[in-house]
Amino acid sequence: MAKARVKVPKSATAGEVVTIKALIDHKMDSGQAKDKAGNLIPRKIINAFSATFDGVEVMNVILEPAVSTNPYFKFSFKVPATGDLVFKWVDDDGTVTEAKKTITVK
Repeated sequence: MAKARVKVPKSATAGEVVTIKALIDHKMDSGQAKDKAGNLIPRKIINAFSATFDGVEVMNVILEPAVSTNPYFKFSFKVPATGDLVFKWVDDDGTVTEAKKTITVK
């Protein structure tokens, strides 16, 4: 099971641009490697990442096999009001890993 780690400020002023950091612990098997018997190890990667703030998309990425193990994202966005930032990673097998953090406007 993949483990998500996110760093989000707990508070901000309305209209402030904040920096968000998101990482998921994931092996990212590209489908190119072979096991000890010489058989290809099936591809199993995080193929999509998105972040929404109160239902509004602020980040959306489609990932390919060349992405490294434990993909890390750093991005900024303007906080309009108090709300929830929801992160979502989707694996090839359909597994979805989510994390949620609240940003409070002071």
